[in-house]
Amino acid sequence: MKSEIHPDYHPVVFRDAGTGFQFLTRSTVQSDRTVTWEDGSEYPLIVVDVTSESHPFWTGAQRVMDTAGRVEKFEKRFGGMARRKKKA
Repeated sequence: MKSEIHPDYHPVVFRDAGTGFQFLTRSTVQSDRTVTWEDGSEYPLIVVDVTSESHPFWTGAQRVMDTAGRVEKFEKRFGGMARRKKKA
């Protein structure tokens, strides 16, 4: 591996803006903000909008689409024109 061509890969704390959930990982991202972690060390802080603590897929608050209603709306709007064209 060549020296001095790779970005600095260092520990970083990511915080969910909505829930306040934090986790320590490694990244190349830079930040001027810092936070003191549980081990007493200071790490750069990156605030993000969505993490596994707030994303609907992971929290179980995922919305289920009403596909039956959508099909009925389509049939009502177009009245089965596609089927009539195939028969002709």
